[in-house]
Amino acid sequence: MQWRTEKQYLGKKIIKDLFEMGIIKTWQRDKHDGWTLVSGIWSPFYIQLRKICSHPKLLKNVGHAMGRMIEHECRGNKLLGIAMAGIPIATAISLAMNIPACFTRKMEGVQSQDDFKKKVASYGEHAFIEGEMEEGDVFVAIDDLVTGFNSKMVAFEQLEWEAQKRNISVACDEVAVLIDREQGAEKTAQKFGIGLHSLIPLQSKGLEWLREYLTKIEYEVISDYLTQPEKYQNPKIQSRLKNI
Repeated sequence: MQWRTEKQYLGKKIIKDLFEMGIIKTWQRDKHDGWTLVSGIWSPFYIQLRKICSHPKLLKNVGHAMGRMIEHECRGNKLLGIAMAGIPIATAISLAMNIPACFTRKMEGVQSQDDFKKKVASYGEHAFIEGEMEEGDVFVAIDDLVTGFNSKMVAFEQLEWEAQKRNISVACDEVAVLIDREQGAEKTAQKFGIGLHSLIPLQSKGLEWLREYLTKIEYEVISDYLTQPEKYQNPKIQSRLKNI
């Protein structure tokens, strides 16, 4: 089986499982009021991938599928799980493919590179990265999903600072995620010379793979929202959806 065919098969199976297990939620099925995201934007659907570790069979399948993607598309010899949701996924990949893994430490209040630079001075002797790093290591950063790219850039900063502390040279110019919401992250990654790999590109493929499991209105609204989320910040539209 060619990798392109295998990747589509794996992506379809996993997004179906994510939906059936309630990890991908919609306003119509799960919460009529919808969700206000961390960014302050209202959304008619929500992806709660932190729950994935409560479903060991699914997590094992994700580890295998993403491991295959890394095997075919990436060049690294080590994984870098991005705290927090990227850590169990990186661990699952590590176990499935026998690839060593490290992970970033969660830094409270740090959501951008500027935040990181302000925090560094007061961070003390804590490690930025946990795990064994060696001269010449090439890392693939692992996370659950990508919308913007800030958390990934912070992870790169942490890796760079930790390498300096250990007096070694390492590299990381690839990110692998389970889901890319396809709302601008790839363009940002390209600007920094970073390769972005996703098992499930939500807008171009993932939503179509879910189509048979969604109601007609769910599919139409989420599809439209992904291309123009600003339209759905209108309270009148939100109220109309709540009453469906």
